[in-house]
Amino acid sequence: MGYVSAVPVPQPRAGSASATGSRRSLAAALFLGAVGATVVLLAAGQVWAEGRAAVGGGTLPLDAQGSDVTGVPTALAIVGLAALVAVFAVRSAGRLLVSALLALSGAGAALAAFLGASDSAALDERAAKTTGDAAATVEALTHTAWPYVTVAGSLLILLAGLLALRYGKQWPTMSGRYERDGTPRPRKAPVVDPDRPEDLWKALDRGEDPTREA
Repeated sequence: MGYVSAVPVPQPRAGSASATGSRRSLAAALFLGAVGATVVLLAAGQVWAEGRAAVGGGTLPLDAQGSDVTGVPTALAIVGLAALVAVFAVRSAGRLLVSALLALSGAGAALAAFLGASDSAALDERAAKTTGDAAATVEALTHTAWPYVTVAGSLLILLAGLLALRYGKQWPTMSGRYERDGTPRPRKAPVVDPDRPEDLWKALDRGEDPTREA
């Protein structure tokens, strides 16, 4: 005859593992988003393209920074940073929309930087201004690795957005004590000093009895 034990069998604590996974995904998203945006913003100030323009029988070296080629990655990196912070200020559907904005910011910045890696319009425009010839173009055009560094930073922002989309519903939100629910709060009556005539007059103006003891 078999016996059924009344002692409960210990079960794994799923809640603890879930909380650990939530913290890890949160830390990873913050790290990836912040580092990615920093890389994009720094890379925008570096030289992306170099070349030479013909001037008076000679050549003049020219270069173009990332911000000259395209301002899209910089703008989207700033949007991504704002979205990364806003993720913690909203809930449910709002958090989903902000997370999607974060991911789209990274994807858009990566695409713009990739297209800018082979762009020559910025240097051609500079050559036209330098030589005074609207038809002037750049010769011996070369590109640096900075556009691809920008692409890498943008992909980090994209990864942060994907983490927010996948795990954002488990992340904490701003404390509710900082949010006002619209309920009027009682006002504490000011202390009336009977030895100060101005306090007595103010109490009378408020319709209070200044002689009444607190």
